[in-house]
Amino acid sequence: MRHVDVIVVGGGPAGAAAAERLKTAGADVLVLDKERFPRHKLCAGWITPQVMADLRLEESAYPHGLLSFRRLHFHVKGLRLGVPCVQHSIRRFEFDAWLLDRSGAECVQHAVRDIRAESGYYEIDGIFRCRHLIGAGGTSCPVRRSLFGGALSRTRALQTVTLELEFACDWRDADCHLWFFEHGLPGYSWYVPKASGWLNVGVGGMAMRLKQRSENIRLHWSHLAGKLQHQFGINVPDDPAGYSYYVRDFGEPMRIDNAFLAGDSAGLATRDLCEGIGPAIRSGQQAAHAIVNGTEYTLDGVTGASLGGGLISRCVDWAFTHGAGRATHSEEGIVT
Repeated sequence: MRHVDVIVVGGGPAGAAAAERLKTAGADVLVLDKERFPRHKLCAGWITPQVMADLRLEESAYPHGLLSFRRLHFHVKGLRLGVPCVQHSIRRFEFDAWLLDRSGAECVQHAVRDIRAESGYYEIDGIFRCRHLIGAGGTSCPVRRSLFGGALSRTRALQTVTLELEFACDWRDADCHLWFFEHGLPGYSWYVPKASGWLNVGVGGMAMRLKQRSENIRLHWSHLAGKLQHQFGINVPDDPAGYSYYVRDFGEPMRIDNAFLAGDSAGLATRDLCEGIGPAIRSGQQAAHAIVNGTEYTLDGVTGASLGGGLISRCVDWAFTHGAGRATHSEEGIVT
């Protein structure tokens, strides 16, 4: 059986950020992920200046395609609002592999099935053993399922469902567009151009509210595809893929003994724009800090809002979630 100080389950942004901080501090850390990197990952790939700061990353230092937006276009009930900002888009296929490689941590391709806590250690599948464990394996993280299942319950009203697609496209409009609440969608659809001729489009909404109305997210996808063809002249391939995850429910314990949850395994996506990369990276770093320094693991500095946490954030949050969970808002958001 292999023994290490810390095992991180999941090599995405949360896991890679945690692994980097742990390696920098001299910890013996191992990352386990069921996929081999680089791997395909559906995501609008929207990162904020706060993410860049948390990663200590200059735009010029990123070795792959990064497209910067100086404004966002919000569309609500036929109204169009241009918001000055600094935001960036990346391809997760490239970004995640780069983050993991930059961490310097060894990554082993392994699908975790069984986790047992015994005598102050965690044993994984009878193969790996560690004293500290970070679950960063997304919504279906085996660490959450094995160790936190009895302590944490999902708030179903905070579950989102999405359909999206990333494809090569000779896009003409280099700005990001977001359409809110069209045709009663409890969410929004998006157009996010990326460097080197790639485009990500998608639609997302709150799963429970769609189910209550007997609506299928596929209907909203069809509406978006028609809009993009009409407004932008883009023929969207009709083969989107779907997934679901949870937005922030404040107050849940994300640590039990020496086991931690970070990123989507902790359900940390923002409640107004359902953005997950920033909260994933910050939470992974804070889990690593707690392990290295023997301190409390707190998510107080992990933002619950992308739009700043003020009135607009709260209105959008309410429109999406109707106040489900224990919602508060933290600092960061769109930088204007």
